[in-house]
Amino acid sequence: MFQHYRCLVKRHGLWETKELLWFYMKAKWKKYLGLGNYDVIGLDIGSSSIRMVQLSHEKDRYAVVAAGLVDIEKGEGDSSDRQAEVEKALHKCFSAAKVRTKMAVCSVSGPEVAVRHFKFPPLQTPELEGAIRLEASQVCPFNIDDAVLDFQIIQKESDAYVGVFVAATNDVIKRKTHAAEKCSLTCVLMDVDGLALLNCLKELKSDQENICSVAILDVGASSATLSVMGENGLPFVRTVRYAGSDIIAQIAKDNNVNYEIAEKDFFGNINPTIPQDKLNASFEKACGKLVNDVAETLRYHSVQEKSSSIEQILVCGSFGMIKGFVDILNRQLPIRAILWNPFDSMHCAVGRKCLDVIQAKGPAMAVAAGLAMRAI
Repeated sequence: MFQHYRCLVKRHGLWETKELLWFYMKAKWKKYLGLGNYDVIGLDIGSSSIRMVQLSHEKDRYAVVAAGLVDIEKGEGDSSDRQAEVEKALHKCFSAAKVRTKMAVCSVSGPEVAVRHFKFPPLQTPELEGAIRLEASQVCPFNIDDAVLDFQIIQKESDAYVGVFVAATNDVIKRKTHAAEKCSLTCVLMDVDGLALLNCLKELKSDQENICSVAILDVGASSATLSVMGENGLPFVRTVRYAGSDIIAQIAKDNNVNYEIAEKDFFGNINPTIPQDKLNASFEKACGKLVNDVAETLRYHSVQEKSSSIEQILVCGSFGMIKGFVDILNRQLPIRAILWNPFDSMHCAVGRKCLDVIQAKGPAMAVAAGLAMRAI
């Protein structure tokens, strides 16, 4: 179960700070004495919005304690302006969600993150770490010397150790942890979007349901993540670079308008420049590359796993919620796609405002829900 995966932050510099070291010592003693777990919030810092979720877990059922989603305003100028808008959205989301802790589980995703399987002969820990690092340096699309690497063994066989490693650049981890710190939050764990989604699905499904036949497609503004749990217990997580912003850019190109006009029309401009029928046709056409990328990734997974058992795609993410998007997937893919709101399987333990958020924006908050399921 991915809830028990070691996290990237454990081998990051943060692990060595006195504050976090003392926190983990207290957490271990709290568990040892049977006093339960620390409450955490799942903090998903996306490219277009901030999502926060806090859950409680009693009698094998999750309940929503707090939830919030705030869009990040588009700043004008350099990266410092962008960072200021992220921090502003973080503060606003923290205030609106009314979370009851400042300990956050964050996550990373995109081209600066890699999740891969490994299989090596039984080795002592130092030799195994060296072999995994060498493997990572050959398959990761970034310099492994400028990245954080962690791994977990899934199967110990007589002749081989089988597991998964995760690598992420120092820059992407620092961006997330520093953003959390600006809101006076402490990032106690660092997860991966795709693993958080798989963990969320695992936690919400009954033991009789086969999650290996389900793929999760999380579509955001800047990238899409496809996640599948293999029958061998190994996760398959891949990032697709073509996503929401690219689709809107293609719509703009097809209709000879600039991006800002296409974006306003796409999200329901009262006086649209692009006629609705042309907009719909452009939308379906622009989704073609994403559909092809998803289909190719699923074919690759099928070959790697020697299985073609994927029967359903659960769609989530901010762009995955766009009206008509799931319909396009169903027309263009041979596998049934449905919009996935993980909160449909949870009880809401707080007021109407929080309930409205998770009902209206639940699919966009799936990663945050998975992060909130971490036990500390």
